[in-house]
Amino acid sequence: MPRSLTYSLASVPELTIGTVDDRLLTVYDAGDPDGRPIVFHHGTPASGKPFDPHITLAHERGIRLVSYDRAGYGASTRHAGREVVDVVQDVEAIADALGLERFATWGVSGGGPHALATAAGLQDRVVAVATAASIAPPDRPGVDLTEGMGEGNIIEFGLAREGEDALRPALEREAAGLEDVDVPGFVEAMRPFLSDVDAVALDGEFGTYMLDGFRCSLARSVDGWVDDDLAFVRPWGFDLEAVTTPVLVVQGRQDLMVPWSHGEWLARNVPSAEPWLREDEGHLTLFVRVAPSIQEWLLERF
Repeated sequence: MPRSLTYSLASVPELTIGTVDDRLLTVYDAGDPDGRPIVFHHGTPASGKPFDPHITLAHERGIRLVSYDRAGYGASTRHAGREVVDVVQDVEAIADALGLERFATWGVSGGGPHALATAAGLQDRVVAVATAASIAPPDRPGVDLTEGMGEGNIIEFGLAREGEDALRPALEREAAGLEDVDVPGFVEAMRPFLSDVDAVALDGEFGTYMLDGFRCSLARSVDGWVDDDLAFVRPWGFDLEAVTTPVLVVQGRQDLMVPWSHGEWLARNVPSAEPWLREDEGHLTLFVRVAPSIQEWLLERF
């Protein structure tokens, strides 16, 4: 398929799938419908809507790219009090509904723990898992969740440790600040959290995608963002040792959102993890520049 051919989000089927506890999830089924399935877990906060270049890659490489809005984001029903491990039942419902017997999975940033949980909980179906710029669990030796993070993230996780009543008003103020901003204003607002390489990545097509994703995912409420943050400061609810599939851990040195030390820790402590610790990559650049290589790595494990 020629490189010049692109695919738009307008052509991506958007489905509503029910869970065993009667919640609803918004699911996106992109790429080659007959391809090898890869389930993607979005970051925090974000939408599960796929990035146009990723859709094009999926068609080129024979990937059925499945993604979804995590509970509480967009129109997906909230699952208050959820732990990271609770994503397993949601992905299982998606896989059952779409007929995905075996699939690979990966997650970026806040999606990383959820990808690992999926691999641990669905060992008979997940062929490989990858994380990119994933945080590490807060309750393991050698992990300081916020050490090396920017001030904004330190404050946010501090509020999460105090509980929902402390956290929610702060996140609502941040969401409200996105209502009238354009992409340059978005880049400026994000600049304290961005290394130079990430600022360049955000200024353009990806900035438009990310800003639209923030707005769509938070249009109804900040429930998903709140519940993600609360889940990240508590034990994840599963053992990393339960991840028996091939694992890829990707981290950038130029990441000001999730410190390099998180990637190093995951690479050391997730069984049989293959580390891609990239000195010249940031946080967002992993999604923009490294995602094609991540998906190629996953395809090789089918």
